[in-house]
Amino acid sequence: MGELIAVEGIDGAGKNTMVRGLVEQWRSHGDRVATFTFPRYGESVTADLAAEALHGSHGDLRESVYGMAVLFALDRAGAASEIFAAMAENDVVILDRYVASNAAYNAARLHQDADGEVVRWVADLEFGRLGLPVPDRHLFLGVPADVALGRAARRAEIDSDRARDHYERDHDLQHRVDAVYRGLAHAGWMSPWLEVTDVAEAAATARPSAG
Repeated sequence: MGELIAVEGIDGAGKNTMVRGLVEQWRSHGDRVATFTFPRYGESVTADLAAEALHGSHGDLRESVYGMAVLFALDRAGAASEIFAAMAENDVVILDRYVASNAAYNAARLHQDADGEVVRWVADLEFGRLGLPVPDRHLFLGVPADVALGRAARRAEIDSDRARDHYERDHDLQHRVDAVYRGLAHAGWMSPWLEVTDVAEAAATARPSAG
């Protein structure tokens, strides 16, 4: 089975750029690499419902921490068989956001930290009841929160298709999410975490054959 690596960080941290860079670097060394991006907007009904709620639709759904968490969890559960198949066929599978994002965002929404009740609930729901595979390691993009928020704002200004949702516009929430992520990384939640800031560092230290 190939190694499963989850790339995590707040909005604007550079997850997509990191994933693209890792794919390019590792494939150049002959590694077989597959990727998944969550939420699967445009592919998953539950992901689309969550996105619509974050942009003001579906009444008070957005206000339900656990309701939104379940929607994002079901989106990932819908891809579980594809993830397992990709792991069987590749040296590494990279996930752009994964279960830790549900733990971090919902802990932040409830003003809990990395060892709070909702973090344990998310792990039980997604890894336990829904049977999602646990990552072999996490890569955390630990850029300062204000830098990431500035990037997200500029991205939205340039690209009309990337309008920021309710979570992305809430700077206080994003700072709390960043703090929870750092707590998860420090605790080694579910698997080892590596904090990285650039593609070269991540490619060299997280490559499966280097582990």
